[in-house]
Amino acid sequence: MNATPVPPESGVVYPVGLRLHDRRVVVVGGGQVAHRRVAGLLAARARVTVVSPEVTPAIEALVEPGSLSWVRRRYEPGDLDGAWYAVAATDDPTVNAAVAEEAERARLFCARADDRSASNVWTPAVARHGELVVGVHGGGDPQRAIGVRDAVVAGLTDGSIADRAARTPAVAPTGSVVLVGGGPGDPGLITVRGRQAVAQADVVLADHLAPLSLLETLPTHVEVIDASKLPRGRSMAQEQINALLVEHALAGRRVVRLKGGDPFVFGRGMEELEACVAAGVPVEVVPGVTSAIAVPGLAGIPVTHRGLTHEFVVVSGHLPPGHPQSLVDWPAIARLRGTVVVLMGVETAPAIAAALVAHGRAPDTPVAVVTDGSTPTQRTIRTTLAALPQVIAEEAVRPPAVWVVGAVVGLNGPHDEPTPDDADLD
Repeated sequence: MNATPVPPESGVVYPVGLRLHDRRVVVVGGGQVAHRRVAGLLAARARVTVVSPEVTPAIEALVEPGSLSWVRRRYEPGDLDGAWYAVAATDDPTVNAAVAEEAERARLFCARADDRSASNVWTPAVARHGELVVGVHGGGDPQRAIGVRDAVVAGLTDGSIADRAARTPAVAPTGSVVLVGGGPGDPGLITVRGRQAVAQADVVLADHLAPLSLLETLPTHVEVIDASKLPRGRSMAQEQINALLVEHALAGRRVVRLKGGDPFVFGRGMEELEACVAAGVPVEVVPGVTSAIAVPGLAGIPVTHRGLTHEFVVVSGHLPPGHPQSLVDWPAIARLRGTVVVLMGVETAPAIAAALVAHGRAPDTPVAVVTDGSTPTQRTIRTTLAALPQVIAEEAVRPPAVWVVGAVVGLNGPHDEPTPDDADLD
């Protein structure tokens, strides 16, 4: 779409937010442009009718559940009757012009996708950031609007643009707690919602495996509490963490519990949630990218692969096989044919490898150990179950490390071809 500068004699664009909840909107056209417009209209909870002989699969998938109505034919005069808003998004300029003319006669605003100069409404570049809606008009230049929009959203996300109103607790004097999964360590792998929560925090309780570089972006008045749990070393007791979350929230602060990976994958997030609920503190969970999948993936190792494995299991290795407090059925794990991902299992790796072999896994089963996943010092060590204990010692492997057992480890090198039956499976 070409840039269309606003002629001075036409006046400037008047920005307005349409509240289209339960109001009829007609979209003429069923291609990719229409699909994008439909997505935004449905988010506004408009009653959308699409008029087009054909539509994209994504639009068609919305018909059966009743999210929108589809009139399966070309546009005809009268299709805009009862509409509050219209979009002309076909690939035929003649049809788009006819839709725009009907809208003009009906004093109805219509966004014409193919010709901005002939449209009586311009759609801004839009993004949503929590409850905020950012809309930018670029003076007729869509790319300019998109660039400014993206810069604003990036600033809101990383906190360089301060959303001061959002930092004020909605209900005084009680604050709130957000349990944020920070992903495997690289700050670029935290979710948008997670980064937003960190940027709006008054207090952050952070683990050592969380993306700590995000803390450097926080204003000086934000209190940062080290809630690390070092393997076999210093750690803050879980009861103390729970108490601090509740204490700061009850004092009216926005509290973020920043954890590595996902809060509910061996992260004790549920204990923290229960403590907040018991104290009457509002709590939100922001899922994170778990290291169990992300770290192998960053090393080029998928936990599943078509025709090779149909399951994977994630196991905590903080207790060795045979430990009275261990809840892992190691014989059952060993009998699985798929992928085994072990977290927190550096010190116990020799015992776990021995148990897997003793209960049925072949000693030459491929193993990959990935250390410092997603960081500049990430490295991958490839070996076998039988040789794992020796490799762990010789390579001086230290936490954090994720190790993966199974045929998927061999995908970057020689490995057995799948059987014909497996290869036929979807």
